[in-house]
Amino acid sequence: MQKHTISASQFKAQCLKLMDEVNRTGEEIIITKNGKPVSKLAPISKKPASLFGAHKDEIEITGDIISPLDVDWEAMQ
Repeated sequence: MQKHTISASQFKAQCLKLMDEVNRTGEEIIITKNGKPVSKLAPISKKPASLFGAHKDEIEITGDIISPLDVDWEAMQ
C-alpha cells in the first residue's frame, strides 16, 4: 500500500475530500509541517462482529484435514 504525503495547509483546505479518499481507497496520507511528517490520516480497520467466518474466501483447505496422520510423535514414545 503506497502512502502519499500532503502539507498541513493543503490538508486543512481539502480535509473532507481527503477523508473520503482515504475511506474509498484505504490508502494512508502522511501530513507534514515544514516538510516533516507530523500526522497520519488512515482508514479505520473494521473488526468482524464475530471471529466465526472472519476469513471466509481467504483460506483454502487442500487435502484431508479430518483423518489422523500416520506419524509417531516424540511425545507418544
